[in-house]
Amino acid sequence: MNAFETLSSDALRAGRADALDDAVASALAAHPLDGIGTEYPHYQGRVEGPEAPPRPAENHPVFYGCFDWHSAVHSHWALVRLLRLVPDHPDEPAIAAEIEGRLTPERVAGEVEYLDEHPGFEEPYGWSWLLRLAAELHLWDDPRADAWREALRSLEDRIRRGTRESFLEIDRPQRVGTHGNTAFALAGILDYARVVGDPDLGREATATARRLYANDTAAVVGAEPVGWDFVSPVLTEADLMRRVLDADAFATWLDGFLPDLSGAPHDALLEPIPVEPDEGDGAAIHLIGLNVSRAWCLAGLADALAGREGPAAARLREPLDAAARRHAEAGAAGVLTDDYAGSHWLSSFALYLLTRNEGGIAPGAG
Repeated sequence: MNAFETLSSDALRAGRADALDDAVASALAAHPLDGIGTEYPHYQGRVEGPEAPPRPAENHPVFYGCFDWHSAVHSHWALVRLLRLVPDHPDEPAIAAEIEGRLTPERVAGEVEYLDEHPGFEEPYGWSWLLRLAAELHLWDDPRADAWREALRSLEDRIRRGTRESFLEIDRPQRVGTHGNTAFALAGILDYARVVGDPDLGREATATARRLYANDTAAVVGAEPVGWDFVSPVLTEADLMRRVLDADAFATWLDGFLPDLSGAPHDALLEPIPVEPDEGDGAAIHLIGLNVSRAWCLAGLADALAGREGPAAARLREPLDAAARRHAEAGAAGVLTDDYAGSHWLSSFALYLLTRNEGGIAPGAG
């Protein structure tokens, strides 16, 4: 049994850092700490011509580990978040040394150069995680965070500019369960804007979310999951809209978006996905992540309905809350796998769930 599995349903559901005792904090840091320096295996190693491809670290002097760029970014986010939320983290010296060696102006300049040469690289998923990393550094009141944020600023500014110039102008959302999901990226962008105090970006992200999703009704839930899903298109959209609409308007919107949660096919949304991954089964491991990300969405939706009156709150809150607990427990069973197909990214998802109420995630518009 891993440290995450030992947590109670209440601790998994609460989203508070008091669940991060030394054992849990170390367990959540272990894979990201190892992964950010693990250059191979890496997706970049495919052969596209007679010349050998460049090493990942040549293209990405900071974020070359963890199999792919976005996983390296959100592993840095996880480590910084752990240092912020666990001031006496058992692995603090090792974590700080690893990040200190990577987040330098020279190395970050190499990341900016690559993005300038490949403008759509990692848009939108990796971009939203990079903004989350910047927001986490902004939240952490520590001289090291100030220095690392300053080193990262050129890449942060480049991605913020690209977000405003391209991503927020899209005509239709990608309603997928993988990296292209528009709502997931918009949530990260909006959270960043509110944390760092960028009202213009916040207004633009909110306007995009309203334009793309405000008129949605009667979500199609029976088709989930599909293949390699690790987020729920339906729940991720709702998790975004709770950030966008005020409480009463959101309850009304959700009432129309999820008009019926009884029986099939809605069990496909409320029940965790059974997972028995074999070694190296990436698709099954994605479903572990899906259970975890569903859990944080379901819990956030239930919380958004807390204390509200009306049909939506009366009908939806308890089923959503119960489903959040079931998904959290199911995800906990496999989220700290040692299989690199999952270990290079799942710890970040576990930390997101476990600390979702500790700042940086769905902050208020004010």
